[in-house]
Amino acid sequence: MCARRAGGHNAGMEAQSVMLPTQEATEDLARRIASVATPGDAILLSGVLGAGKSVFSRAFLRAACADPDMEVPSPSYTLVQVYDTPRGPIAHFDLWRLSGPDAVHELGWDDACEGIVLVEWPDRLGALAPADALRIDLEVLEDGARRACLTGWADRPVPAP
Repeated sequence: MCARRAGGHNAGMEAQSVMLPTQEATEDLARRIASVATPGDAILLSGVLGAGKSVFSRAFLRAACADPDMEVPSPSYTLVQVYDTPRGPIAHFDLWRLSGPDAVHELGWDDACEGIVLVEWPDRLGALAPADALRIDLEVLEDGARRACLTGWADRPVPAP
């Protein structure tokens, strides 16, 4: 089960736990969230290596671009990839290689926040992490399944499957 955040961003907001037994379930969750994301939104993805952050990101971007076969390279080396979508720009950040928030500004963070931002390894944002972001913490379970703990967007629930 997801624990309610004791402090910091989204404090006091109820966490929602979503079981993700397969990669397809992770992709479905991403598509559902993409269906309600709007400019100004931030989706922050946390979890260990292999938890499904990139799987989620690819499915989110394909859904937002209405192109299920679109090539979605990982921004692990470029640090940010920007996509033009029918809803405006989406900036996909992978901050794994950053040591902290100072370098984020150089990547165009302020401008990117006018569109939708999708961030892997958001702990590197520090105080730049938007307080009203949707935080998704992906956990790998013993059987290999995943669990997503969603916190935020209290005014806009994620559509049911």
